[in-house]
Amino acid sequence: MGAPGRGGGRGGTGGRTRSGAPLGRGAGVKVKTAKRRTASSTRWLERQLNDPYVAEARRLGLRSRSAFKLIHIDERFHILGAGKRVVDLGAAPGGWTAVTAERIRPGKSKSKAPGQLIAVDIGEMDPVPGAVMLRLDFLADDAPARIKEALDGPADVVLSDMAAPATGHSATDHLRVMALAEAAYAFAREVLAPGGAFVSKVLRGGTEKQLLDAIKREFRAVKHFKPKASRADSAEIYLVATGFRGMMRD
Repeated sequence: MGAPGRGGGRGGTGGRTRSGAPLGRGAGVKVKTAKRRTASSTRWLERQLNDPYVAEARRLGLRSRSAFKLIHIDERFHILGAGKRVVDLGAAPGGWTAVTAERIRPGKSKSKAPGQLIAVDIGEMDPVPGAVMLRLDFLADDAPARIKEALDGPADVVLSDMAAPATGHSATDHLRVMALAEAAYAFAREVLAPGGAFVSKVLRGGTEKQLLDAIKREFRAVKHFKPKASRADSAEIYLVATGFRGMMRD
């Protein structure tokens, strides 16, 4: 289940990107509604043209602005590092995958653990050097087994930026995104090594508390975090859980 609009980079994450410093906003751009463009699409285009993260992503050659979200999460919680074994769910178009590959250096780390990166998405995406790309539906019955086979061992981090296509009905969109988050969590608790981390997109709306309560029982620290790159008017936040205690058998 790829996340539409999610992205990361082909290039590096240096400069202001790595520091996470606020990006400057230029003069506002106004867009006139064309004959074949709806008012809502005009507002979207205007927001894109005036978004500093969109401009910075373009300047750095990144696939989209979403790469900055993972950069900000990692700067706050330090979940990525050389030699880590990571599963990236909802990876297309590869933004989070590229940032992760740069930071864990799969196959290149001099530590005892060489690092490994599995990128999963239902949609097609360009290869990311160092990552194993799996094109499959994460909700398919055989998906977890195929990912585990590619991983061939425990993971240190499970990332999920999965999102269902928006319907425009907030309650429905909330439930669909939360269902993906819950599926990602169920998978994470099966593959994470003790001390591991889980990051997932969630939407504010009420039911996220149930997931939060469940995760708190199995991780030492659980936080809600809104990256600077996440738009202020968006209901999305990220659940960041660290210090996995080990799978609890029912």
